[in-house]
Amino acid sequence: MDPVSSSPVTDRPAFTLHRGSAPLLLSIPHSGTHVPPAIAARLSERGRQLPDTDWHLERLYGFARELGATLLVATHSRYVIDLNRPPDDASLYPGQNVTGLCPVDSFDELALYPAGDVPCADEVAGRRDAVWAPYHAQLRQELDRLRQAHGRVVLWEAHSIRSVLPRFFEGRLPDLNLGTADGKSCDPALARRLLAVAQAAPDYSSVLNGRFKGGYITRQYGEPARGIHAVQLELTQCSYMQEALPFDYLPREAARVQPVLRQLLQAALDFAGEGTQR
Repeated sequence: MDPVSSSPVTDRPAFTLHRGSAPLLLSIPHSGTHVPPAIAARLSERGRQLPDTDWHLERLYGFARELGATLLVATHSRYVIDLNRPPDDASLYPGQNVTGLCPVDSFDELALYPAGDVPCADEVAGRRDAVWAPYHAQLRQELDRLRQAHGRVVLWEAHSIRSVLPRFFEGRLPDLNLGTADGKSCDPALARRLLAVAQAAPDYSSVLNGRFKGGYITRQYGEPARGIHAVQLELTQCSYMQEALPFDYLPREAARVQPVLRQLLQAALDFAGEGTQR
């Protein structure tokens, strides 16, 4: 992993980077667990448990290195700043219940700052400069590098979420939630291939552009006309881990879903390899 410099707002780098050579970039923006001490001291006890983390995704997707993929992995908790939200905090799902750039409540709608000392505009700007901006600058740099080398590249936004979250959706979420910004962030041919792989997985339910259509990163960086094809996968956490404390990784369940994830990434790589833009 390549380190990056830290800033006065935080005491460690904003991300880790494994640089591969294949035309596939995995972005994992919500798996970070670091909260600078000055922020952690203000969080509720429940908030310090970081229940809304996309736990263990770097481990789950560890096989991607064997495929030659680049992995960009956040180090900081989404409670510090959400890397998959617009820098101006505009809602990605107007009219629906969502969390913000610097969240003030959890997915369960519990206050993260019980004393009411929520981040002010200046603090949000400082977090954005220290954590959000470096992640996105590196993301753009890696996409440009891979596109220049291959002509076509797939950006894979790796996420996970509890299978039941009444705040955001009714009932149980499908296991494999593919998002392409309603077809805007990647070639339809790639979306069809990925959906076919997901639908062929006998033990997992799937949907394309359902409740989760892709967040800011998918929508911002997916430029099919320029050879950058972005896809988000929101995976139910029960597919590979405990959804409640202590949020343990479950090796048996993970081993069952990893072949499906490998097939999905391989389909993305095959699509990227067919690109002729140079």
